[in-house]
Amino acid sequence: MIFARMGIRTRDVLEAARTKWNFLGFEPGLVGGHCIGVDPYYLTHKAESMGYIPQIILSGRRLNDGMGRYVATQLVKMMVKKAHRITDANVLVLGITFKENCPDIRNSKVIDIVRQLQDFACNIDIFDPLADPLEVKHEYGIDLITKESDLKPGYEGIMAAVAHDEFKRLDIRRYKAPGCVVYDVKNIYADSDEYL
Repeated sequence: MIFARMGIRTRDVLEAARTKWNFLGFEPGLVGGHCIGVDPYYLTHKAESMGYIPQIILSGRRLNDGMGRYVATQLVKMMVKKAHRITDANVLVLGITFKENCPDIRNSKVIDIVRQLQDFACNIDIFDPLADPLEVKHEYGIDLITKESDLKPGYEGIMAAVAHDEFKRLDIRRYKAPGCVVYDVKNIYADSDEYL
């Protein structure tokens, strides 16, 4: 978020940081799932019961919990700048699972992106070849595309939310409308308009 305001790509900063011998390669993204997205709250609950307010942990969770709404809003702002309509805009979300190459949808933060885009009255298609469409329908009440052949051309916005290997090989140009905005949460496409 800081780098975006500075006009610097996070990918470039991480590449420079990798030249340092003791660099730990953490990548930005949506932090969900049944462990990292939940377990810190057990610790904060215990700390608070002991009279200590763990501000750093709580601040980190607040930031992570708001990331889905943030990236969805950034996509919409970029679409507005390119003079796209927002109401009834066709948006493709790549991925619904909480992490790449995994079928698990528990506590996925991608749903926050979807809900925010729904609030903007966008038409949303969600493509994930790994997730179980019946589980997604039951858990989130949304329909899922599981085959690339069911995608349609003409998306004004594409949100690359999960870095499945299948998506790295996907030629998204086939599905872009003229002036399509691509927001790449996981930095998998070199020609994206914006990265997290």
